[in-house]
Amino acid sequence: MSGLGKGIGKVEVALKWDPSPAGRPPTDLDIVAATYVASDPHGAPAYVVHFDSRSPDGTIYLNRDSRDGRGFGWDEVMTLELDRLAERYTRVVVGVIIQQPAERRTFVDVRNPGLRIREGYSVLAENDFGDVLGATAAAVAEFVRDENGNWGVHPGVHGFEDDPATFLRSMGRLHLS
Repeated sequence: MSGLGKGIGKVEVALKWDPSPAGRPPTDLDIVAATYVASDPHGAPAYVVHFDSRSPDGTIYLNRDSRDGRGFGWDEVMTLELDRLAERYTRVVVGVIIQQPAERRTFVDVRNPGLRIREGYSVLAENDFGDVLGATAAAVAEFVRDENGNWGVHPGVHGFEDDPATFLRSMGRLHLS
């Protein structure tokens, strides 16, 4: 980013996948976002946004939530209005969790998954989770505020094999930069 850059303002994280084959339980993926404060940027999240919540100030929210991958286009979409986040928040980590029904599921069990992160019409990152097929969850992007207050992104898919609750507690320890 140049010195004249304004940084990233409002981003959309979108996720898609195909429904499970007939006779199999539905596959449910969820986008999650965790915010971190300047005094503890890699510790416990200040708050987490997931399928049944939104940020306290309304700057991070789920636009679309799918429980089975049915439909056309992007099945799950989260918006992050980084330019409206309070100054105390200096880092946001976004992840994807595979809900775990009775049997353990990993990305190899998800049919045709796809991820897109964009600001307006500019695509910042795309991925198919091919490098984390054995994972049950993945961190997919880290948004970081610089010393000038501008937001930048460090995309990259890093898999985890934890249960969803453990993933939410540990995803902030990862440095994607």
